[in-house]
Amino acid sequence: MRLTNGFDVSASALTANRLRMDVVSSNIANAETTRAKFVNGRYEPYKRKMVVLEPMNRSFSEVLNGQLGGSGSSSQGVKATRITEDRSPSKLVYNPTHPDADANGYVQMPNVDVLKEMVDMISASRAYEANVTALNASKAMFTKALEIGK
Repeated sequence: MRLTNGFDVSASALTANRLRMDVVSSNIANAETTRAKFVNGRYEPYKRKMVVLEPMNRSFSEVLNGQLGGSGSSSQGVKATRITEDRSPSKLVYNPTHPDADANGYVQMPNVDVLKEMVDMISASRAYEANVTALNASKAMFTKALEIGK
């Protein structure tokens, strides 16, 4: 077991939560974008994006065997495997003066709910802060351990 495993776990979580915050901010920035993609001769609205996170180790037995075998596997923590688009339908808003309105006056708006995005942003921000705190606690423990040897 390496002494820096806690640093590795916190660092991977910091990276993953930073990506989550970046994707959420992109979603909020494009909450009114009606012309994100040009598909089959027409524009489609922006689709909400989501980050998929997975553990670096697949099972408890992999972690246990790695530690018992002395390999001290450094593949601990979390990783972002992909960014997916939300498949929920676009919102239809009646606005006949909008340049993208259809014949009935409805505009396809992005499926981004700003309230939901703000909740995701707060969640990612709190997770980021918690991992910074854990990283600082690990650093303080190492410093104290070094002081014992003096």
